[in-house]
Amino acid sequence: MKKLCIVFRQGPHGTAHGREALDLALLSASFEQEVSLVFTDEGLLNLLNNQSPETIGAKDYIATFGALPLYDVDTILVCQDSMTELSLAEVDIKLEVEVCSPQRIASHLSHVDEVLVF
Repeated sequence: MKKLCIVFRQGPHGTAHGREALDLALLSASFEQEVSLVFTDEGLLNLLNNQSPETIGAKDYIATFGALPLYDVDTILVCQDSMTELSLAEVDIKLEVEVCSPQRIASHLSHVDEVLVF
């Protein structure tokens, strides 16, 4: 089984990167690839609670993150340094994630077959 890691680095509503990354994660997992997700930099904003993108005319794809457990996407890593930089706490995040150091993320990336950055 191929191990794929998708890295979210961009905010959710300025570009289509977040939606495309999430679609790729779900599609890949449905074809029985082992998918993991890493959120760093502004990519953490994809995981915030209480977003209302429809108020700015954007599609609410953020709710689709709730489907990840149904696709067996269980490894979701969040960069502690990015959380500190953005003044976020774990309670601000809508999913169950593992907050970890950049070194832990680098170690994870070295154990997957392919890394895609959005």
